[in-house]
Amino acid sequence: MNARPLVWFTVCWVLGSSAAASMPARGMALAGAALLVALAGLALLRRSSWPLAAACLAAFGLAAGHRAWSDARNITALPALYAAALAASPADAAEYTAALTGIIVSPPEIDGDRVQFRVAGSSLKLPDAGTAADVKLDGERMLVQVKLAKEQELTNAASWHRGQKVAVAGALSIPSARTNFGGFDYRAYLHGQRIHWLLGADGASAVQTSAGPRWSTAALLRPMDDLRAELGKRMDALYPGIQAGYMKGLVLGISDDLDPDVFRQFSQLGLTHILAISGLHVAVFLYVLGGLLRLLRMTRERMLLIVIAAVPFYVFLAGASPSVVRSGIMAMLGLAAARLHKLKDGLHLLAAAALLMLIWDPYMLGNVGFQLSFLVTAGLMLGSQPIRGLLPRGRKWWTTALFDLLSVTVVAQAVSLPLTVYYFNQMHVLSIAANLVLVPFISFVVMPLGGASLLLEWLWHPAGALAAQVAGIGNELTFGFVLKLSSLNRFRLIWATPPLWWVAAFYAVLAALFNALNRLQAARRDAEEAVSMDAGAPRPDAPLSGHASIGDSASEDDETQPLRRSLPPHGDGGHGSAVHPASSLVPGFGGGNGDGEWSAPFIELPSASSGARRKNRLLAGLAALSLAALLVGAYFPDAFDRNGYIDFLDVGQGDSIFIRTPEGKHILIDGGGAVVFGSREAWRQRKDPYEVGRKVVVPLLQQRGVHRLDLLVLSHLDSDHIKGLIAVMENVPVRAVLWNGSVKDSADAVSLLREAVDAGIPLYRAEGGRSWTVDRHAALTIVGTPPALIHEGDAGTVPEADEQNGESVPLLLDLYGRQFLFTGDADVAEERSLLGQMSGATGKAAADSPPPSSSPAIDVMKISHHGSKTSTSDEWLAYWKPAEAVISVGRNNTYGHPHPTVVARLQQAGIPMARTDLNGEVQFKVGPDHRLSERTIYPAQK
Repeated sequence: MNARPLVWFTVCWVLGSSAAASMPARGMALAGAALLVALAGLALLRRSSWPLAAACLAAFGLAAGHRAWSDARNITALPALYAAALAASPADAAEYTAALTGIIVSPPEIDGDRVQFRVAGSSLKLPDAGTAADVKLDGERMLVQVKLAKEQELTNAASWHRGQKVAVAGALSIPSARTNFGGFDYRAYLHGQRIHWLLGADGASAVQTSAGPRWSTAALLRPMDDLRAELGKRMDALYPGIQAGYMKGLVLGISDDLDPDVFRQFSQLGLTHILAISGLHVAVFLYVLGGLLRLLRMTRERMLLIVIAAVPFYVFLAGASPSVVRSGIMAMLGLAAARLHKLKDGLHLLAAAALLMLIWDPYMLGNVGFQLSFLVTAGLMLGSQPIRGLLPRGRKWWTTALFDLLSVTVVAQAVSLPLTVYYFNQMHVLSIAANLVLVPFISFVVMPLGGASLLLEWLWHPAGALAAQVAGIGNELTFGFVLKLSSLNRFRLIWATPPLWWVAAFYAVLAALFNALNRLQAARRDAEEAVSMDAGAPRPDAPLSGHASIGDSASEDDETQPLRRSLPPHGDGGHGSAVHPASSLVPGFGGGNGDGEWSAPFIELPSASSGARRKNRLLAGLAALSLAALLVGAYFPDAFDRNGYIDFLDVGQGDSIFIRTPEGKHILIDGGGAVVFGSREAWRQRKDPYEVGRKVVVPLLQQRGVHRLDLLVLSHLDSDHIKGLIAVMENVPVRAVLWNGSVKDSADAVSLLREAVDAGIPLYRAEGGRSWTVDRHAALTIVGTPPALIHEGDAGTVPEADEQNGESVPLLLDLYGRQFLFTGDADVAEERSLLGQMSGATGKAAADSPPPSSSPAIDVMKISHHGSKTSTSDEWLAYWKPAEAVISVGRNNTYGHPHPTVVARLQQAGIPMARTDLNGEVQFKVGPDHRLSERTIYPAQK
């Protein structure tokens, strides 16, 4: 620890900030006590000095206090109104008429008919909230979202800029929180950016702007916004179609116009780091600027000062994302240290950058980009050399470069894997191959050509256009390569979200593996040097060793200048102190004779330390096996879970029910979907419109570790039940489809059925009486045939039914003896038909037959058609006698669902109900002991 005091200080600072963010006061105190014991133990073992241990403990306390202080200040100026809005959520999106004045502090983002920007508020009027005077906001930030009414208003919106004064009239509301277990929490996301309110405005006329203060931070950043916009326009002129957005993201860090499909393909292959401005971009910028300054024959000291001053300019030009800020801070610190001739350890620069960013904003710790940027950079510093030592040296320069690239890629993938699994729940097996091919190609060919085209276009347009054409060829090759690999879904692995302890354990074991490999290679180099020197052929100019081992206790541990080698004293296990080269060894060391010649005892060093080498080999092997065990355990997290689960997902005004059987089979009934009436004008189209299957259902399935769906049920073909399933089929393998046996003349129905046929997925019609034994403890039964199939004359044809509600698939699930009924949007007529079929009647007589006398007494009933008054008759409830009911329904829907008569009918029958609009996702668990338990995001009303 003594070799890297700033690194360990920063590590303890991160621990303190994390503890304060995620633990109550008692837990934070226990974590601090545990750290105190650990630091004291290290100090007693002389692995750390007492002053350093005290400093690290102080870092933990200071960071915890800093985060607690930040949390205490991260509150709204409207606490009473905020509490009232929270109490109404999620059932009612409480809105308050408001008029906001303040300063625009972010560049307005125009996306179709929506404009979004952030405002540092100065005052707020609330005429309907009983507030007589204006509320002083003192700079509290609010997110303003303006829905444009006419296409002509786009011109007005384009004139809004950061730094302007603004007055906005609209409706004030709180951001939505998560309503599914593991779902995205927009409220928490904005809270981390100190935003507590949304202000929605209708039409550009609701926004009035004027000139703002000249010397505010926002006003000073406006010229940078204008420069970015101008450079973006030049990129639009140089590159066609989706290439323009891609090159703007690649060269300038402008990601707003990046095609969503291209981004998803890059994301599936683990290539999004290429699209993020990072250390490579900063390095290229510094290299080019330094080359230009050298042409001016400038002195080294002056050149370093200019380059240091230019780094912030590039950071802001590139968008100031966490990765580029980290790279910029490291570059400035490194250049300053170089000017002072004190450039040493890269890990110290990384630690200093992290510490400065967290002191500036402790909420940065929760940013995924921040976490990935620092962890991958640290991993490359610590792990590249040990992994490179496992590969051949290479006889030619290109083989050496290839193995260097392979080692860096493997380390980057290994270090980023835990966070990738935790946040994104997927990993592509071909990711390493894609990175090996595309990282050098894009970094050294496409990106330089993109920057050159922008520069040359400014100097001489034909030259810029020529460079853009060459870069465009590279882009087409890149897109084709990425599309081909990302389409190979069999190589894409889906991982359930692991617990945080798994992430910490993975990094601890990975560090142990790097450490063991580093020591083994240091021992091997020592042995080779000893044999070489004994043979009388030392090379004075040869490097004496690589980097010091991780956790080396030497007084000087320089990552950038490997000038010393570690010699393990007896019993130290290869963890020795740094000594001088052999030519300057003190007389008598290890039995030497003092004249620079090696004595016999020193030659025997390799055999004397064979126990240490065996120990490190054993540690490396155990670490590798532990990593494999952690990966397998994370990939099959529920391998020993013998409970069954039924999850009623909250997909708004629609249905989606996920079932996991006790033996790990997966069934999905419907997938939600928004119903669109008419067609939207072209100018209103969003770049990445919201789609419930891609945004909600698929991420939730991936978070729950669904590698494939054994059965996909289409209860019927209305869009609010099936539109989201198109994304499901594209992302999750499906083994079989059960549907109501009819077709509907709609784009969503035709697309979904064609997708299933093209994929070769078997389709089964819902014919009454069919049943499946899903596993030993779960069975599905179709309790009756939909009416369209009953009246079908020719069994070889598929009937068409434009009215699909009354054609729903009725399913009964038996799970450990517990009964769950799912009937889609069955109406009263279909309910009567099903009751008639269960009484033994067939054909048209089934609808007029009296209900059967016996009842299966089910445990949970999914209420048909979101609680519509056309469903859930008294006869239906009287026959099934459900112990509990679930209504899947959207908040504030325009249909009036659930209808008061249905709610009253359930209450009169004494049937407790849970609703997705009030309670969020509703989960049921059935254990091997047949016990049924329930949980919801928000408490259910019984």
